[in-house]
Amino acid sequence: MHPLAGTHPHMVQIVVTEVTRAAACCPVVLAKSPETGRFALVALFGFQPGEVLVEGAEAGNAAFLPLDLQRQGFFAADDNIAIDLAHARFAPGGTVPLFDAMGGPSDEMRLVQRAIGHLMVTAAPTEQFIAMLVEERLIEPVDISLSFDDGQTIALNGLYSVSGEALSALEDATIIRLFRQGWLQAALAIHGSLHQVGILARRRNERLAAGWN
Repeated sequence: MHPLAGTHPHMVQIVVTEVTRAAACCPVVLAKSPETGRFALVALFGFQPGEVLVEGAEAGNAAFLPLDLQRQGFFAADDNIAIDLAHARFAPGGTVPLFDAMGGPSDEMRLVQRAIGHLMVTAAPTEQFIAMLVEERLIEPVDISLSFDDGQTIALNGLYSVSGEALSALEDATIIRLFRQGWLQAALAIHGSLHQVGILARRRNERLAAGWN
C-alpha cells in the first residue's frame, strides 16, 4: 500500500480527543449535516475543495494528522478491519507492506489499527461532547467573509463555532464539571482556533503572490 494517497481534503471530520491538537494548526468548527441536522467536529485545512493551506499537510507532514486520514482505505467491519481495494492507497506501486516477515501486522498497519480503534472508542464521547455544546447553548454560527488579493471573496457559510460569550456565562458548577470531563478545554480550543482562519488566509495570499493557482 501507499503511506497516504489521494487528494488531502480541505475539511476532515475529527473526534473530541483530537480537538486541542488540531486547533494548534487549523480552525476547528462544527458542521451540520443537511440530511440529519446533526453536528460534527471538523478541522479546516483550506477554504474550498482542492485547497490545502496548512503547512506540511499535502505531504502528510503537518503538525496534526487526523485519525480519519491515518486510516484511509481501511474501515471497521464488526470486530474486523476491512479494506477498500478501490481506494488510491492500494493503487499499483505501493511500497508499504501490510504484514511483516513473521506474518504479523507491519508497523504501518499497526498505526492504522490504532487509528481505527481510537475512532471507535471516541465516537460516543464525541457525540456526548457535541450534545453538551447544544444543551448549554454554546454553539453559534460562524460569520466570516474573506477577500483575497486575486479579487476572490470566500464566505464560510454553514459552519459553527463555540461562543466565547456563552462560555463566560456558564455557571461555576458547570465550568468545573466540564473542566473535569476535559470538555471545557476542547470548547475553549474550538473558540480560540478561529484565529487560525487569518493565518490560513495570509498563507493563501502568499501563495497567490507566488503564482499559485
